[in-house]
Amino acid sequence: MKKWTYSEAGVDISKVKQAHRTAADFFASTLAFRKGFGSVFKGTGHYAGLLRIDAKKLLAIHTDGVGTKVLVAQKMKKFDTVGIDCVAMNVNDIVCVGAEPFALVDYIALKSANENLVAEISRGLAEGAKISKVAIVGGETAILPDLLIGDKNAFDLAATCVGFVEEEKLILGEKIREGDSIIGVESSGIHSNGVTLARKVLKKHSLNEKIPDTKLRIGDELLKPTRIYCRDIVSLIEEGFKITGLAHITGGAFTKLQRISPNNSIGFSLEKMPEPQEIFSFIQKEGKIAKEEMYKTFNMGIGFCIIAPKTEASKIAKALHDKKLHSSIIGRVVGKPGVFLDKKQLS
Repeated sequence: MKKWTYSEAGVDISKVKQAHRTAADFFASTLAFRKGFGSVFKGTGHYAGLLRIDAKKLLAIHTDGVGTKVLVAQKMKKFDTVGIDCVAMNVNDIVCVGAEPFALVDYIALKSANENLVAEISRGLAEGAKISKVAIVGGETAILPDLLIGDKNAFDLAATCVGFVEEEKLILGEKIREGDSIIGVESSGIHSNGVTLARKVLKKHSLNEKIPDTKLRIGDELLKPTRIYCRDIVSLIEEGFKITGLAHITGGAFTKLQRISPNNSIGFSLEKMPEPQEIFSFIQKEGKIAKEEMYKTFNMGIGFCIIAPKTEASKIAKALHDKKLHSSIIGRVVGKPGVFLDKKQLS
């Protein structure tokens, strides 16, 4: 049986990162177009771009979509949850710079005009907005019959989100120090990343099948909405906890931690990862995927990471517990750049 990797499934993370760098090179020249109000405080490279509003406040902006999770929705004929994913992928990234998201616009591309489909997608968007306390203030619907492949329910979904943060409350990672703790917050499952690999690995199965030895349908597990963390993270910041870094674990999984390493000067040692949900072990077994590849592709049960001084970590974990979010201290910051997994977890 073929041993799958994310690259074999069609997503080469190294090439994606190179594409990002190429785009950033072109965009760099645009950063000086604005002066004063709306001037760029920070461009590409972090979880959100930052623009100056006034002497003290910054606007954060980010855009993201749902990826091939829309194909699972089409096969399951269930469209009322991917909107939650779309909101989550945006608001969870915005909060990673310490900003509070407050508004969003969506983009729905359709194969053909389909009022019922738009209504179901919008239902999910509204639910995600309710959870995250953001206002959906507009958007765009495009009919693209020559671009989208599939039946009448073929669609794509993306959104752009804005937030704000006082400059003194920014969390960009520059205060992370060797020895800081990494607090991992539980995911709801696969979220909206690595779905291309999961779909390829599981294509011999019906989405209505149950994962062996469980009562969980494969399709339901793949469609389970991305957990929205932003309100609880904003609450932690407002409560005054000392937080040095925030990372939403999405495409590229734990390699995302390197995004918050100042000048790539530190690394992250993951030593106490929890047992992941059943969907991950099922995907790994069906695709004969190496464990190291799993941790480079999927969130493996941890959807968000909070970096904090060791003395603060247990307090933050307790505060998350009080907010009904399960978390644990999964590792620590080290002096060597990179992301390192405990060898016992890879065996």
